[in-house]
Amino acid sequence: MSHILAKVREQSPLIHNITNQVVTNFTANGLYALGASPVMANAPEEVEEMASIANALVLNIGTLTKEQVHAMILAGKIANKRNIPVVLDPVGVGATTFRTEKAKEILQQVQITVIRGNASEIATLAGIDAEVKGVDTAGSYNMEELIRVAYQNLGVPIIITGQVDYITDGDYVTTVSNGHELLTKVTGAGCLLSSVVAAFLAVEEDVVQASSHALSYYGVVAQNASQHATMPGDFQIELLNQLYAITSEEVDAQSIIATTKLERGSI
Repeated sequence: MSHILAKVREQSPLIHNITNQVVTNFTANGLYALGASPVMANAPEEVEEMASIANALVLNIGTLTKEQVHAMILAGKIANKRNIPVVLDPVGVGATTFRTEKAKEILQQVQITVIRGNASEIATLAGIDAEVKGVDTAGSYNMEELIRVAYQNLGVPIIITGQVDYITDGDYVTTVSNGHELLTKVTGAGCLLSSVVAAFLAVEEDVVQASSHALSYYGVVAQNASQHATMPGDFQIELLNQLYAITSEEVDAQSIIATTKLERGSI
């Protein structure tokens, strides 16, 4: 774990975020606190040029428009040509037809490195019955079965975040059991996590390794932040503080990661 976090802080990868209006400032501050370099550019006139110099790209559809989707596809195609990782955060997929159709359009047009969403979002994208409440998850699932079927249907590495996080690339299913419930009380916590995953992918090609370590880092940060703040407003500030202050040794000591190799035919 420690060597990936150290690489992010040493290399300060440039993370191009085409993200939603609600979380732009928080995401940028979170990436700076981690040690990465954020850029928040979404105009179609400049996204190709920006993506061409970035080390990773995040596509977040939280407050999407037709123009923004066009920009995402333009940037995504440049990222694919340059072989840099692309993270898709399908915020609120399933809440409206427009949102669902545009997320699927991005998947058709851009080669995504990993999709990060909650259970309902991933289920919707994968064509599995899902219940969506705004941009939040609802309903209950057998998580191991959900992520396996989702990968089978989508053919893209997947992260499902929740009380326990799940990651699969088709060969392994990894769980991460770090985190804190106050993350659900802060707007943009999940969106920032997608950008943190992108920062780890910028310095580590193995999707499972990069993603699981990013999730564990973020979860331990949240755990530490909760020791200093018990209310959502204070927690949001302390989350940024701990993203900056936490050491690799602290993360390694508290990480709860388990990996299972999938048997042939299980997906």
